Amino acid sequence: MEEAQYHIVEQAPTLEAFRYLRLSVGWGEVDGEAAQMSLQNSLYWVCVLDGEEIVGCGRVIGDGGLCFYIQDIIVLPAYQGQKLGRAMMAKIMAYVEKYARKGSFVGLMAADGVEDFYLSYGFMKRPTKGYGPGMIRFF
Repeated sequence: MEEAQYHIVEQAPTLEAFRYLRLSVGWGEVDGEAAQMSLQNSLYWVCVLDGEEIVGCGRVIGDGGLCFYIQDIIVLPAYQGQKLGRAMMAKIMAYVEKYARKGSFVGLMAADGVEDFYLSYGFMKRPTKGYGPGMIRFF
């Protein structure tokens, strides 16, 4: 990540930027009120800025004690491949490592094809011998 061109801020994106980022990577439209609640109720946010434009974001959700979940690591397609995701994950992992205690759980759901990116941060693919498959339900 070129420090002169991009910078990371520890703040939530605007509702408009968040919805645009999601659409840009094919995640579809979300309810505006639900998205606004999500922005406000997350534990931690990072955004990558190119000048004043938000070109990436990521967040941590959970209870702040035992359960943490990394969510919405998004980089605009035109900016992908420039290590912006890694820069955001460095901040996110520093946050998690500061607040996670013994016995805490940190989870995430990787988009298809980017599992190896998260393996480099110590995450494991499931199912494994000790842990069953992850599950999810969408509304």
